Amino acid sequence: MTDRVVLAYSGGLDTSVAIGWLADQTGAEVVAVALDVGQGGEDLDTIRKRALACGAVEAVVVDARDEFADEFCLPALKANALYMDRYPLVSALSRPLIVKHLVQAAHYHGATIVSHGCTGKGNDQVRFEVGVGALAPELQVIAPVRDYAWTREKAIAYADEHRLPIDVTKKSPYSIDQNVWGRAVETGFLEDIWNAPIEELYDYTENPATPRDADEVVIGFERGVPVTVDGRPVTVLQAIQELNHRGGAQGVGRLDMVEDRLVGIKSREVYEAPGALVLIAAHQELESVTVERDLARFKRTVDQRWGELAYDGLWFSPLKRSLDAFIEDSQVHVTGEIRLTLHAGKATPTGRRSDASLYDFHLATYDEGDTFDQSLAKGFVELHGLPSKIAAKRDHLVAGDS
Repeated sequence: MTDRVVLAYSGGLDTSVAIGWLADQTGAEVVAVALDVGQGGEDLDTIRKRALACGAVEAVVVDARDEFADEFCLPALKANALYMDRYPLVSALSRPLIVKHLVQAAHYHGATIVSHGCTGKGNDQVRFEVGVGALAPELQVIAPVRDYAWTREKAIAYADEHRLPIDVTKKSPYSIDQNVWGRAVETGFLEDIWNAPIEELYDYTENPATPRDADEVVIGFERGVPVTVDGRPVTVLQAIQELNHRGGAQGVGRLDMVEDRLVGIKSREVYEAPGALVLIAAHQELESVTVERDLARFKRTVDQRWGELAYDGLWFSPLKRSLDAFIEDSQVHVTGEIRLTLHAGKATPTGRRSDASLYDFHLATYDEGDTFDQSLAKGFVELHGLPSKIAAKRDHLVAGDS
């Protein structure tokens, strides 16, 4: 029986060329796997036909938009996941989903090898290969670009020689990856970190400096899940899509940052994630109203670690699973509505309401109706500061002895 390779297929030059190249190098048949995660562009049928025309024995195409939103974006939202407190894990969230489908296809089609088009400099090689190792450690992985120094020039020459049905004339100066959760742009003139981004880089967002009327939106949550926008029921995917549109129209979601890659180098990245950042802003605000203080403090530490694990390609790790359980339990009372104003590149919370609110007006007010017993505060302050007071006395005595 002929061996098979399952290839993560985008429909672009590199992965189209990889179909024939992998077949030549391994003697195996190639099964292409392509996912729609809300990246836009060509439809799945076009991509499937191209894969077959380039030599794949089978092309698996999956509309995974709802799956991506429900099983990958939503957990990131519940974790308020922002790598380095800024980046909402655009590419990092789609990779484990792709890995899941690669492994499923490998098992179904009897493949022993999976392949991806990542370089040796980036994070994605780790996300693909660590994910495959966690789900199917028996599978071998081949990365032509990294393992065999496959260059764009070689890919173009191969496509010309074999007359592959792929346009090799278009060459963007940037490397772009996008899905419904956001868009990432790198390379080109951005590699000089003194160069400012230019407007042509952006696609999901309008210029935030352009004068326009503000947009007010109310987002409703149930147990941490966005379920309504302005009172209208929505799926998670629909919430992201609508807030991408409305947030993007106000210039919300632009990031320009130098981030720490897992492989040890720093990389300049420009991101657009309007829907993600609007939802995270709303979710964080609702948590501030409904999550008890010590739980909220500890969750911030968990959220940061969760984001690092997802970024580092450890989506299927034991620690990530345990943190998922903690985060899910923390969302029991995260139900209510948050009103935000979207304007001039910002999503600003302006109102909060929840039946599970821990905010007590009568305890908080300084006016008539105050039920807070201020006579208790003096003793509380004394006991709260007692350890520091005792330590300070000790330090003075020790300093006097010396």
